Amino acid sequence: MDNIYLSPEHELLRDQVARFLEREVEPHAAAWENTGMVPREVLRRMGQAGLLGLMFEGEYGGGDADAMTNLVFAEALSQSTFGGFIITVLVHTDMAGPHLHHAGNAAQKARYMQRVTAGELITAVGITEPGAGSDVAGIRTTARKDGNEWVLNGTKMFITNGVHADLYFVAAKTGTARHDVTMFIVEKGTPGFSVGRALHKTGWLSSDTAELVFDNVRIPEENLLGEEGKGFYSVMKNFQTERIALAAMAVGHCTQAIQLTLDYVRQRQAFGATLWDKQTIRQRIAMLDAKTRAAQQFMYHCAWSVTQGRDIVQEVSMLKALTGELVNEVVQTCQQFHGGMGFIRETAIERLWRDARVLAIGGGATEVMLEEVAKRY
Repeated sequence: MDNIYLSPEHELLRDQVARFLEREVEPHAAAWENTGMVPREVLRRMGQAGLLGLMFEGEYGGGDADAMTNLVFAEALSQSTFGGFIITVLVHTDMAGPHLHHAGNAAQKARYMQRVTAGELITAVGITEPGAGSDVAGIRTTARKDGNEWVLNGTKMFITNGVHADLYFVAAKTGTARHDVTMFIVEKGTPGFSVGRALHKTGWLSSDTAELVFDNVRIPEENLLGEEGKGFYSVMKNFQTERIALAAMAVGHCTQAIQLTLDYVRQRQAFGATLWDKQTIRQRIAMLDAKTRAAQQFMYHCAWSVTQGRDIVQEVSMLKALTGELVNEVVQTCQQFHGGMGFIRETAIERLWRDARVLAIGGGATEVMLEEVAKRY
């Protein structure tokens, strides 16, 4: 079906990503599930291919691309069957890196951005805490000014890329007001900054996730990212990019699961015929495909609206809630149609089933997203 939102250039990008996945990811990523991380040389090769900075400035090796082009990249990337690989990249490109892109000053960008775009510095964003996730104003990590330094204290939790990142963009309270949040740049190896523990997850096994500890971490005042006290609004702004990327991941899982299941049921014999010969199987797959295509078009429209400069917090919140729930419905049904094979570790459908679950939780749980929708009526 023709897509009115996409151009021939978008299709070329989609093909480039598909070739990268076929060559560099799918044949090798099962081993990454065991080691718990994506090899850094793979990410550097992505950077060399120009795939890690599409939205960033051309002077730093980026592509100066718009939200639609970035969505095409995220959706193409999400055709991988390894969710841990996908989220490792998307945190770098859509969730952490944009904080530097949007709020960094000239000196900060000159110091870091070229290497971020090249995949030489991998990024993470430290917002979530043991007692505060989507409630960004509820964080307890603090930053206190001391001469020409800031002193950070606190703990972050569930930080993707947290173990092996090189550069962290960290939110901390810098005043007593609820929304008085500031963002800071913290480099790996800064004294007092450590990985408290690596977290072992149900899915996203090739993605490293960590607790981060800040114990009197001193950073120079030039590592303040953006304006003091304005970090809450920077985080809220970037949530829109993040949630569209997560929707793309969900839609990618849906399309992959449906294709895997179509291939399986057309050859799986049961009771003298293929599963595809069973009317209920055909019809349920058709309905899942219809829902996926509808969500996909809504997703494209949201990205297009961003390129038009529209305020679409309500729509993006709807999209995140919708796709987070849909991917779980689609992948679990597709797993069911695989029968016993769907429960065997290391099959693609079982991996998608594990990886899909978090998409209704991370980046704004469904319930949080629906409240964001409801309060805007």
